[in-house]
Amino acid sequence: MIQRNQLDLRKFVVPEFICGYGALQLAGRYARNFGMKQVLLVTDPGIRAAGWADAVGESLTEAGVPFTIFDAISPNPRSGQVMAGAEVYHSEECNGIVAVGGGSPMDCAKGIGIVSSNMQDILTFEGVDRVPVPAPPLICIPTTAGSSADVSQFAIITDEMRRRKIALVSKALVPDISLLDPRPLTTMPLELTVDTGMDALCHAIEAYVSNASSPMTDLHALEAIRLIHSALPAVIEDPENLELRFSTLLASLHAGLAFSNASLGATHAMAHGLGGVYDLPHGRCNALLLEHVIAANYEAAPDRYDRIGAIFDREPGEQTTPAGEIAAFRRSIGITATLTELGIREDAIPTLARRAYADPCLVTNPRRLTCEDIERIYEHAL
Repeated sequence: MIQRNQLDLRKFVVPEFICGYGALQLAGRYARNFGMKQVLLVTDPGIRAAGWADAVGESLTEAGVPFTIFDAISPNPRSGQVMAGAEVYHSEECNGIVAVGGGSPMDCAKGIGIVSSNMQDILTFEGVDRVPVPAPPLICIPTTAGSSADVSQFAIITDEMRRRKIALVSKALVPDISLLDPRPLTTMPLELTVDTGMDALCHAIEAYVSNASSPMTDLHALEAIRLIHSALPAVIEDPENLELRFSTLLASLHAGLAFSNASLGATHAMAHGLGGVYDLPHGRCNALLLEHVIAANYEAAPDRYDRIGAIFDREPGEQTTPAGEIAAFRRSIGITATLTELGIREDAIPTLARRAYADPCLVTNPRRLTCEDIERIYEHAL
């Protein structure tokens, strides 16, 4: 059982953020305020095609801030992409970074920043508090509602050589400001809306049951869960609705403030293993693992899991569990596959479990899991 005392010392790290219609257009003003003379505008090809990188570029131009675009970034950003971006940062003599996109461009931008200030390979920063020199100023403009990279002290980078995801955790990775504008979310495809929404839900749930949670993170985690429960199904039906999109953006914000300060748990540790080996969408991996991790963890934090379960609708007199309620919710928004259907083989489980067991996210899981426990959770999810 988790023993918590609300009087325990806790640190809460949060960047400045501005929410609302038109926030994106403030990028130039803040770049100028931060003293940026040459910006590396980090994005990806999809965001450029949707026009959002150009919109941010126009704001920079209007503010008199020149920029260079770096968009050679894939989903699950690679260490080589980070190092390539750092080379462009130095060759163009940049002194600040603006990231436009989902978790992949924002995590890559964070990596570029700390590589540029520390002059070391990105893989040397794996772990907690391993960044000695602060990064240059970073402005984030999220175009999805789920990763929360725009407010967190986390960055997840794929080690290409070893086919594994590494977690970097440091307050040096917290952006200087996040500009939260709902408009870019309207160009998200349905599958990305669902996957990133489930990622935000997983962030909030794991932060709420984390053994490093606090009264402050609890407030944000529970509000995120409530917003996702109400807004995500609605926005799937009405994707152009800016009010609903903004609610999902707020959910991601609250979830990010929670997990950045309370950390995560076994779901993310296990999802990182899947993403590294199979290059699968992170949110989809979380969605398919979450209910099975809840079932495995339940006895370590029953009151907290029951409080989460109570947020989700139940039929009168229906006997359900929090794990069952989460499973029903993800099916209701169209996630019905299994890990087997995503190509995961049973003989891969021992390797996946060893990687998850070594992931720093496992440290704050409410139940101390063995490698064998993790193997069983993967097996249930097949």
